[in-house]
Amino acid sequence: MTAPTLTWFKSSYSGANEPDCVEVALTSTEIHIRDSKTADGDRLTLPAATWTRFLDSLRVA
Repeated sequence: MTAPTLTWFKSSYSGANEPDCVEVALTSTEIHIRDSKTADGDRLTLPAATWTRFLDSLRVA
């Protein structure tokens, strides 16, 4: 099985030329997270449901 081609996005709060960003890429089942400074480095991959619970917990706090 080949890895999907990912389209990475950064926050709209980041400046266009801001190199220090967290980027995310979405698939139908997973969320991929990376540091823009090391785009070829390690990535965190989470099930979509886990990411949703994480975001929900931030809204409550």
